[in-house]
Amino acid sequence: MSSLLFPILLTAAAYAKAKTALAKLTNTNKAALATGMGWEKGPCVGNIAAITAIGFPELCLQDGPLGVRYAPGVTAFPAGITTGSTWDTSLMYARGNALGTESKALGVHVQLGPVAGPLGKIPQVEYEMHLSDWKLNRIGWKELGSFSNDPYLAGVAMAQTVTGMQAASVQACAKHFIGNEQEHDRSSMSSNIDDRALHELYLWPFTEAVKANVSFVMCSYNKVGPAWACENGTLITNILKNELDFQGWVVSDWAAQHTTVGSSNAGIDMSMPGDNFGDNKFVWGVALVSAVSSNQVAQSRLDDIALCILAGWYFLGQENSYPTITGWSSWSTATSGAPSVSGTHNTVAQAIARDGIVLLKNSNNALPLKKPASLAVVGYDAVLNPQGANACVDRDCDNRTLAKGWDSGTAQFPHLIAPLDAIKAQASTDGTVLATSTSDTPSAGDSAAASAATALVFINADLGEGYITVEGNAGDCNNLDSWHNGNDLAAAVAALNKKTIVVIHSVGPLILESILTLPSVVAVVWAGIPSQESGNGLVDVLYGSTNPSGKLPFTIAKAAADYGTSGLFIDYRHFDKNSIVPRYEFGFGLSYTMFSYSNLFISALRAATPSAGIAPGGLKSLYDVAATVSATITNGTVEGKEVAQLYVSLPSDSAGASGNPIKQLRGFSKLDLKPGGSGKVVFELRRKDLSFWDTGNKSWIVPTEKFGVVIGASCRDGRLTGTLGS
Repeated sequence: MSSLLFPILLTAAAYAKAKTALAKLTNTNKAALATGMGWEKGPCVGNIAAITAIGFPELCLQDGPLGVRYAPGVTAFPAGITTGSTWDTSLMYARGNALGTESKALGVHVQLGPVAGPLGKIPQVEYEMHLSDWKLNRIGWKELGSFSNDPYLAGVAMAQTVTGMQAASVQACAKHFIGNEQEHDRSSMSSNIDDRALHELYLWPFTEAVKANVSFVMCSYNKVGPAWACENGTLITNILKNELDFQGWVVSDWAAQHTTVGSSNAGIDMSMPGDNFGDNKFVWGVALVSAVSSNQVAQSRLDDIALCILAGWYFLGQENSYPTITGWSSWSTATSGAPSVSGTHNTVAQAIARDGIVLLKNSNNALPLKKPASLAVVGYDAVLNPQGANACVDRDCDNRTLAKGWDSGTAQFPHLIAPLDAIKAQASTDGTVLATSTSDTPSAGDSAAASAATALVFINADLGEGYITVEGNAGDCNNLDSWHNGNDLAAAVAALNKKTIVVIHSVGPLILESILTLPSVVAVVWAGIPSQESGNGLVDVLYGSTNPSGKLPFTIAKAAADYGTSGLFIDYRHFDKNSIVPRYEFGFGLSYTMFSYSNLFISALRAATPSAGIAPGGLKSLYDVAATVSATITNGTVEGKEVAQLYVSLPSDSAGASGNPIKQLRGFSKLDLKPGGSGKVVFELRRKDLSFWDTGNKSWIVPTEKFGVVIGASCRDGRLTGTLGS
């Protein structure tokens, strides 16, 4: 193992135990430790056979990022993208800790999450050979598990989630390493990412997960350059294990391993599920032992594989009275005797569903609703699937309200509070006369919309994982339109009701120009993918018991053609570079109050420590604090939360790095303020936050010129500006 970049992941004690256990294992044992038992050969989606000689149990790897897949009695948490839109580190941690707590109680050792990407794919375009080579023919936004397409925001969320999960003694998995940016042809395409974009964008969230001591990393299906990601030694060994000093273990995605020798020597440490979905053709197992015997794979490589896996198990104390799986299986609906593990985690789920809501438009203070005399609720998306919340396998349908997308990371809903159900309860309390039309046919809502003082229109847009096709969408969505003619429905209602409020459930951005510009559409709410507490979280915001505080984790454009990806320039970086005005910029979100910013303070730039070194192997200094920036945020008349965002501009032509993005997110802080109250936000800028990756020297460089500093309410709402450096 190389010298450590971050605090020791796998402690000396864990490695000492692992080495003692390793000495008792034969090569057959070691290969078994690294080879999945086979598809559906154990209760979990991934299973490693027990080794009684060392007291190693049958290790359970289970989906997923949103909840424990297939298990009963669990919480179905909001999607990563909705968690990201809270911009709340405490909720990110709480969600991760709740996921870990439920996983451990069910006997799960390894939870397959969190998800780091995609980053650069809005709107999305099919890979030719390079991320900078696009043709606009397909939209993909696989954001069910991931938090944002900004690497800094995604990195913070990854770190908080990992820390929360592993505090519950469950091993977290950062995935998918790397370049898994779309579902279309993911098992055959090549993601060719230039070195600077790789380090500054795509690698960034994984680096933060490693810094947070993530136990293991999952490699991806796609190729990166000529090699499969799970057989790419440059990525796995040179970058992940050596450059980042990752001390954990690397697992293949299911059926992402192609050869025995190539994957072994590239640096992966575990094969899942072993036989590639039940074909009984194990890539490792006996074949790995034979490869070692024939010197195609070094004995030291096999030993290192086993050592990493064992050390990860010991690191979190999983050898000590860990729960066993009782009463549930991924392959059976029978759940007799399975524990209920959700506890009070519904409160975490509701807080995220609520605080992840982004208020996009609010003309003349149309929201919050104040005991309206009459209210129309219109749209397919307002109600529960009549066959039940869990009627569609892996949520493979868009049948009524959208609370989860479809993929292998879904969890069973213990319940699903649809918007209309929660609104009915509030309307009953308020004495509001309620009219409903739960069809997406524009003409169907006419009578309901015309009869009410205010109309709520619900629309959605779904997507998921590529092994399922829903309404012609094979994982990636085919365009950036709402599904089921949602925009037409909203326009039809707005033609009849002069106080129309549109609520959107979607996994990512939509083009909304046809409704946003209508004067009768007085408010627009993006409610993300809220999961089980959907209606409860929404009512909290619509009726004002909670002030909306969500901020967009992506940019909403006026037209699909406004988006683009070219090297470093994704999302708001692209809009800035090309002077494109978005409909709603990254970081945008309205409130029922107003916040003012003052008292900007920027410290002097601190010199690097003498032992710094900025080259690989000496990167630790990049996490030293280089400068401190602070400001005061003051609230107006309504209690609320504000997300103060820090953006940094590297010099426009730093030595060796021309063409820097105009600005990049490098800090955020969410304050909860009483009416008239003030609070201080303090941002510690690390040297890495002020660096660029020099592709020639293969190192991080901190420019010597002045940096621009902006603190504001979004990437285009800078309230305070200054400079850092001499």
